[in-house]
Amino acid sequence: MSVREESQITIGGEDDPAKSTARRAGKRRLVICGIAVAAVAAAGTAVALTGGSSRKPPSGAAPATADIVRTDLTDQTQVDGTLGFADSYTVSGSGRGRLTWLPDEGRTIRRGRRVYEVDSRKVPLFYGAVPFWRTLRSGVSGGRDVRELESNLTALGYGDDVTVDDSFTAATAAAVRDWQDDLGVSRTGAVAPGDVVIEPGAVRIKKVGASLGGPAGGQILTANGTAHQITVQLPVNQQELAVDGAKVGVELPGGRTTTGHISSVGTVATASSDSDDQNQAGQDTETATVPVYITLDHGSSAGHLDGAPVTVGFTSSTHKGVLAVPVQALLAQAAGTYAVEVVDSAGRHTVPVELGIFADGKVEVSGSGLTAGMKVEVPRS
Repeated sequence: MSVREESQITIGGEDDPAKSTARRAGKRRLVICGIAVAAVAAAGTAVALTGGSSRKPPSGAAPATADIVRTDLTDQTQVDGTLGFADSYTVSGSGRGRLTWLPDEGRTIRRGRRVYEVDSRKVPLFYGAVPFWRTLRSGVSGGRDVRELESNLTALGYGDDVTVDDSFTAATAAAVRDWQDDLGVSRTGAVAPGDVVIEPGAVRIKKVGASLGGPAGGQILTANGTAHQITVQLPVNQQELAVDGAKVGVELPGGRTTTGHISSVGTVATASSDSDDQNQAGQDTETATVPVYITLDHGSSAGHLDGAPVTVGFTSSTHKGVLAVPVQALLAQAAGTYAVEVVDSAGRHTVPVELGIFADGKVEVSGSGLTAGMKVEVPRS
């Protein structure tokens, strides 16, 4: 039996097939004597179990070989995750008027662009943290909402004479009128709470819940941020793998790979929802997971995917400067031991080896007389 963990294999006990999916996903590949042979065979190598087994090339043909290399091997534990978008927002209307335009789901909306229309009046997106709760006009008292208004007007090119502060001045009112003129709405010089949508940044429309012609009140749509994010439910017994800022490997649909880093780790563990009531108390600690959030180093690597299952590789250990050979070079021997077939000027001879970690199609080996640069026999492709 084996549990998927890239190319890595460690020697250990059998896994319990009754464990939950979350636990199985993070298990390292387990090898017990001949079980390791199956892993090697899966890599394309036919392995005999008789002592001293070797490969014999066709008569007169030179054996296929690969170099023994000195390298760094990283042992990774792979866990399933979900690719999506970071952050979640709910956009609600003020209740005045009727909806006359709504965005398509999946559309990205940036500062100054319309989020929806009410009575054919555009309601654009402004960036900020404080929703407008009052009408901003000349004479209004200072506040953070005034600063946000001025910051957005300046970012949109209307703030040449505006000082971004907490005060609504005549210059602010003039900038508002210029912006309103370009937006195609009445030049009042004032901004009411329902005139703009305030979110921390650009948004991607997730779901439109309102209908054209419906009242512009209550929840109109939901949205996400525009940055991709991966969420992994990591078993609590492997929580030590998740360190803020740590690098991870990511396998995307179709076999494409990229890298990311851990942006945050949840602090509340939750148990699997499929535990039955009678056994829940005993199983909760076994099935409990914590959420781990991962940001892609190159956001474009996700392409146009809105959401997808992915596999995340967490580094559990790194062996530096070790000797390694291709997994296909291993020969299974009696009693669960292994060897490689060294090819040199003196011919071919079998060298017993001890195995370390498996990674990227290679395996760490140590054996009498083995050095980097030696040739070992591998199957012909």
